[in-house]
Amino acid sequence: MPSEEPPQDAPVSSTGRRRAGPSIGDVAKIAGLSPQTVSRVSTGALNVRPETRQRVLDAMEKVGYSPNNAARALRYGSFRTIGLVAHRLSRTGESRTMEAVVEAARRERYTVTLVDVESPSSEDVDEAVQRLTHQSIDGLIIIRAETATPTALALPPRLPVVVSDSRFVGHHPAVGADQTSGTTAAVRHLLDLGHTTVHHLAGPDDSGPAEQRVQAWKAALTDAGRPVPAPLVGDWSARSGYDLGRRIAEDRDVTAVFCANDEMAAGLVRALSEAGRRVPDDVSVVGFDDIPLADYLWPPLTTVHQDFTQIGEGLVDLLMRQIRDGVQLVDEHVSIPTRLVVRASTAPPR
Repeated sequence: MPSEEPPQDAPVSSTGRRRAGPSIGDVAKIAGLSPQTVSRVSTGALNVRPETRQRVLDAMEKVGYSPNNAARALRYGSFRTIGLVAHRLSRTGESRTMEAVVEAARRERYTVTLVDVESPSSEDVDEAVQRLTHQSIDGLIIIRAETATPTALALPPRLPVVVSDSRFVGHHPAVGADQTSGTTAAVRHLLDLGHTTVHHLAGPDDSGPAEQRVQAWKAALTDAGRPVPAPLVGDWSARSGYDLGRRIAEDRDVTAVFCANDEMAAGLVRALSEAGRRVPDDVSVVGFDDIPLADYLWPPLTTVHQDFTQIGEGLVDLLMRQIRDGVQLVDEHVSIPTRLVVRASTAPPR
């Protein structure tokens, strides 16, 4: 069978071979400009005069050149792409919030470009943002900035930004769950059952939500006039809950534990069971997040429900108000309510 030849009018390279389509060089020749100028236009660079940009766009259309989304955005006003920065997508909050963002963006006919940063430092978040802006985005969602601070985080000027982190209120629009009320409800539930105090299995020190839960736990015990035990710090994983749970199981004075997430609570429950301490007869356990698995643990886990779908939709909504409607948002903060879901892992102390 004879091989298929490209059309006779296809562009010819310097080697004499016909190419499948026009190149930046073809656009540059038609526009009477250098390839470097055409490249700057196609990647969305701002340091190009409007008349030069228009010459390049006209030449692209004439030769049928199809660049990346950046050039189309110059003509049509939008890349229809949202950048998303997350830290440790394996964690429940990040992954479920990301899913909600992607679905909400899809309904708006936007795609999502994701960068998962290795650490929560300002430098890593800054680098992730730069990588995304070079890929041509209309706006940016940062699911968790963690140790990055509003003043240290370098973001491109005029880029619409939304952050799922209450520390950025006053600097960028923010959407997040009401960590304080959820934690307070969990602690009060255990105290109302008759427990003298509540121990805490905390999330990592570099986590904003973990720190908020620690502070709310301390405040709830202090307000009730109860002793505040030293928290034990895990890393969100069930393994860390299990390892720390073995230490908790040795302390017969512990009758109630509030865990910063459901995975650590699951590890704790196993450690208690292996040590011969029953849940909730000997120790009551409360988690946080209300993951689907929580209702199928044994015993079913009492936990604080977070509406990750509402958080993701709220992030996209605030971003669209800036991108599509041109609304200037800075001090906007949407707090998504949490609620305590009482199941069989809590009971009055014996």
